[in-house]
Amino acid sequence: MAIEQVIDYLKSFGAEDKIRRFDVSSATVALAAQALGCEEARIAKTMSFLVQDHAVLIVTAGDTKVNSAKFKAKFGVKAKMLTAEQLIELVGHAPGGVCPFAVKEGCEVFLDESLKRFDIVYPAAGNAASAVELTLPELERFSRSKGWVDVCALPG
Repeated sequence: MAIEQVIDYLKSFGAEDKIRRFDVSSATVALAAQALGCEEARIAKTMSFLVQDHAVLIVTAGDTKVNSAKFKAKFGVKAKMLTAEQLIELVGHAPGGVCPFAVKEGCEVFLDESLKRFDIVYPAAGNAASAVELTLPELERFSRSKGWVDVCALPG
């Protein structure tokens, strides 16, 4: 189960106590925000893409959408989301619990600038009924991010 891998992974940072488990689904931004009692924008959704032959994860604010032109300018390819099978094979997480922690080797993680509006954000923790409460510096460190990117568009 991926949440157990995430717990073990976060233990290496002394952060396993930051995981929140729910009795309800947190598989979507709206459900996660409802479970946490926070605004949807604070949900750090992890979007998964195929770039060349490997997975790229973009952790972005819950109220954003990937901007195709920005994505292509940054990564040199059209934004193509991973299938459920590719998620498990290339990332190690199933849909609904995709997170930037305990990912398979070769999977790259980037953080979108849209998150910088917040001091605390909530990415998933490896299954569809969990989240992790993190500061941005913690998210950077725990995700082993390759850096900040600007590939998403804010609403409005």
